[in-house]
Amino acid sequence: MNFFSGFSLCCEEEIFKEYLKKSKYTVSGFSLGAVSAFEYVQNSKDRIDTLQLFSPAFFQDKSEKFKRLQTISYQKNPEAYEKQFLENIAYPSTHEMQSYFKKDSLESLQKLLEFTWEPSALIELKKRGIHIEVYLGGEDKIIESKKAYDFFKDYATVYFIKEGGHTLWTK
Repeated sequence: MNFFSGFSLCCEEEIFKEYLKKSKYTVSGFSLGAVSAFEYVQNSKDRIDTLQLFSPAFFQDKSEKFKRLQTISYQKNPEAYEKQFLENIAYPSTHEMQSYFKKDSLESLQKLLEFTWEPSALIELKKRGIHIEVYLGGEDKIIESKKAYDFFKDYATVYFIKEGGHTLWTK
């Protein structure tokens, strides 16, 4: 199984152990890592049966102003931005995310904010026989999970954890 980590994170796949399909034919990713997992599968010639997207970075519903403010905030004080980010991804739980923290870059943040999920690309993966699973938390403070649900429901099996946050943790 290949797992791709989220923005400013490393080795967080254990957070999703109850959902992960441990198979050499499964590719998974969390948040920005979901984008990387998707791109990996899109470009792979290897056999892949399942693509698991945990709280995929979904910002195509956000304005350019929102994205610019995120970028400016990060540039002004990356440490404060990342600290707040770690708190927001853990919400509504009080779990500590610091053990998964890895310093990241402005370029990664920009990729996270600017990536657009294209229906045609998702349809192409389905035509290749790849089952797509999307996991979303109803209490997510990072993405608008309802908008992400509305988008992905036509291309994937979507699991909506009503009381879960970005990490799918609950209180």
